[in-house]
Amino acid sequence: MVTENNPITGNEEKSTLTPIILALSGFYEALNSRDMEKMAQNWAQTDEVVMDNPLGGIKRGWDEIKAVYERLFSSQSEYYFEFYDYSLHATDEIFYVVGRERGKFRKGATELAMAIRTTRIFRLITGRWRQVHHHGSIEDPDLLYKYRKAVFENS
Repeated sequence: MVTENNPITGNEEKSTLTPIILALSGFYEALNSRDMEKMAQNWAQTDEVVMDNPLGGIKRGWDEIKAVYERLFSSQSEYYFEFYDYSLHATDEIFYVVGRERGKFRKGATELAMAIRTTRIFRLITGRWRQVHHHGSIEDPDLLYKYRKAVFENS
């Protein structure tokens, strides 16, 4: 198994990417630019998609997942995330990546260096890779507490 350390940021030159990496890059582009239209294009629009992350808990279906991103995108926080130290596993109809996210989060006087274990699963749906699952975990309980407090306080 090969581990990739070149980070996915969303700022990659899209014309040079494979369709799989293009889908992954598209997610980080949508996240870091707070673009709900691009985020909606990245996720499958079904009730079968699932997200389990530090901010939203377990969310099922696009409508619940969309609400988490809408809250984050409309917050007064500043943030940036990238994906690195990952392995890619693919078949003809599904791929998943397992790795880490790092980044920065700032809201008011709170500044955090983010470190999240992350898994993302994509399915090929009508010729396009769409995200169907995301799981993210913050290992450090103090960081998790500070992150959730900053995001949800006065939001």
